[in-house]
Amino acid sequence: MAEEKKRTRRANGETAIYLGADGRWHARVPMGYKDDGEPYRRHITRTTEDALKEEVKRLEKQRDQGTAQQPGKLWTVGKWLLHWVENIAKPTVSENTYDGYEVAVRVHLVPGVGKHRLDRLQPEHLESLYRRMQANGERKAGTAHQVHRTARTALGEAVRRGYAAKNAGSLAKPPRMEEDENEVEPYSVEEVQCLLLEANKRRNSARWVLALALGLRQGETLGLRWVDVDLDNEYLKLRRNRLRPRYKHGCPESSPCGRKAGYCPSREQTRRETKNTKSRAGRRAVPLPGPLVAMLRAHAEIQKRERQAAGDLWTESDYVFTKPLGGPLSPNTDYHDWKRLLDDAGVRDARLHDARHTAATVLMLLGVPDRVIDQIMGWEPGTSVSMRARYLHVPDAMLKDVARKIAEAIWGPPETPPVDKNQNNEG
Repeated sequence: MAEEKKRTRRANGETAIYLGADGRWHARVPMGYKDDGEPYRRHITRTTEDALKEEVKRLEKQRDQGTAQQPGKLWTVGKWLLHWVENIAKPTVSENTYDGYEVAVRVHLVPGVGKHRLDRLQPEHLESLYRRMQANGERKAGTAHQVHRTARTALGEAVRRGYAAKNAGSLAKPPRMEEDENEVEPYSVEEVQCLLLEANKRRNSARWVLALALGLRQGETLGLRWVDVDLDNEYLKLRRNRLRPRYKHGCPESSPCGRKAGYCPSREQTRRETKNTKSRAGRRAVPLPGPLVAMLRAHAEIQKRERQAAGDLWTESDYVFTKPLGGPLSPNTDYHDWKRLLDDAGVRDARLHDARHTAATVLMLLGVPDRVIDQIMGWEPGTSVSMRARYLHVPDAMLKDVARKIAEAIWGPPETPPVDKNQNNEG
């Protein structure tokens, strides 16, 4: 028969390719051995011989590279994402990055697209999820973008391991992000002075000066230790960040306290206090202005007296800024202290991170070279241009001064109205 003449087989462990009675091209590709030692093959069909040979070539490449997946072990999207976030991402990324991944996987991706087979997930499935997330204004576009970045990273790892042929996360289009109309407005010199006057009335007053004058991040300031401060040479080294604490219950299961883990009387901290800075640029030396050196010397003396007064109740930690009985400050407590400082100083409300924008803008106004600004702010050379665009703000007064200079250059200096000496020009 003509059909039989078109049929070809390669036996003895080789791929068998043939034209079936259904008019489609078939192949049985040897893929190796199962966990029990038995050999197994993949049976595939295509409408044309060329398409079949392409798929055979792909499968044989996976087999030779050791990335082929065995039958009966196909991943669902949900199963892969949970495996990826706990076993692949968690040991290799920072705690904060893991937290973002974990929420995106558990809250959004697994319920939204988790039932699909991993190798059959399409970009349209993810795009539909993003639309559902934003339906009725329940989620902002930024949340969908975080979910999108997580999906793209997790699915990219699946492609590298041969569990999927394409990365649906890279192909999917996330929702459009609109620019925030409310641009950050740095504090004026007068506002900074009001804040510093109020800060001088509080414990840890130098903590706020570091933020407003040098733009230190919250984690950098709260993670600062005395060993990193050189008051004689007037500089400090930034090497670590204070992390937000995380707790688990310490009470027995037989008699739970009934509170959240963070308020459990026997709570146990599950996260380290500090971590090293994320980048090499973040590990930097920052110069200390003379008045700030004096403030830190006075702060060290006050802390010494607090330690002596507390006696055995003092928690030794070497942190520059501590609680009244020692031990590191909580980022959450620090945030609320900032809000109270703004209120007591009569200064407009803003994020704590806006103090960093203020410091960067002051450095620009002082004419500090870009390279030095990057050093003080801890910006990577490859991203410093974009970071300066985000953090350096041109005040209205500077814009008005530029407009005046343009007017003088094009139209000449403004004419001074003549004064009639015989007329009273006051009023």
